[in-house]
Amino acid sequence: MEKNKWNLKKLTSTREMSLVIILIVLAVFIQARNHSFLSLTNLNDMITNATMMSILAIGMMCVLLIGGIDISIGSTIAFSGMVVALLLRSHPEIPTPVSFLLGVLVGSACGMLIGVIVAKGKVIPIIATMGLMNAYRGATYLIADNQWVAAYQLPNGLKAFATGKFLGINNMIIVAVVIYIIFAYFIKFTRTGRMIYAVGSNVEAAKVSGINIEKINILVYSLMGALSGLVGVMWISKYASAQGDAATGFEIDIIAACVIGGVSLNGGKGTVFGVILGTITLGILNNALPLINISPFWQDAIKGLVIIVAIIINTISQRSIDKKNLKRREL
Repeated sequence: MEKNKWNLKKLTSTREMSLVIILIVLAVFIQARNHSFLSLTNLNDMITNATMMSILAIGMMCVLLIGGIDISIGSTIAFSGMVVALLLRSHPEIPTPVSFLLGVLVGSACGMLIGVIVAKGKVIPIIATMGLMNAYRGATYLIADNQWVAAYQLPNGLKAFATGKFLGINNMIIVAVVIYIIFAYFIKFTRTGRMIYAVGSNVEAAKVSGINIEKINILVYSLMGALSGLVGVMWISKYASAQGDAATGFEIDIIAACVIGGVSLNGGKGTVFGVILGTITLGILNNALPLINISPFWQDAIKGLVIIVAIIINTISQRSIDKKNLKRREL
């Protein structure tokens, strides 16, 4: 009996496992209200729709790990997507892989500019990204002359990417899985990944240990920009158009997914597995609330409540972990 009790306590003592339990309870509740929720068709649609959010969440995790934040990613998505769409409108012969590469390059440039302003200019991240959020959004409208690129102006190859499959799996899901594998290795097993955690945990200690804080900041924001550029091209592929107001407010869901997944807004704490769980949680809410006939007016309120509950649980779990670590040090 004591062994079972200890196992249960250990199981629920981590943020990730606490979230797994929440996900199971949430899925059972929704399935009881609508039996189509766990159908293969709906699960496939839900995962596909959450791919772009999941890709951005892994980049936002890196930004939050160093104690930063980026609220410009929605604008970067729109700007990158519009640049690629305008190029494709004039040169439809550009191959789809090259289109994605162009989007990544544009996004990287946008992210690098943010990183330089934050690192070299010593501007607070929220201020820097807020300013460039408006600048990139305005630039999107300017280069498009306040118009949008329609489906018939985009090459069929790009439009087919979002619905295409490889070995029966949607292309967008494959891209997301590859990115998660790469970043999981990068964060956990590389020296640079450990530096990112170190900068967010204790900046002064990181400086003393010889870590170049400015380079880490520029790198992290560039990575966030690159992923935003990638999603910008995925966005125009999925919706078969490029518009100036694309992805408006999308950054809120991305930050929420990270916070739900246990990534600390103070930096230094968070895991790839937690981000996956946070993205799944938000994906379930976005998919399930309309399924169980929740009014659109209540959907945002319910998502906000779930986020608050998740933060409280994460905080309690983290305090429990910190107390255990403190006791071990004392012993």
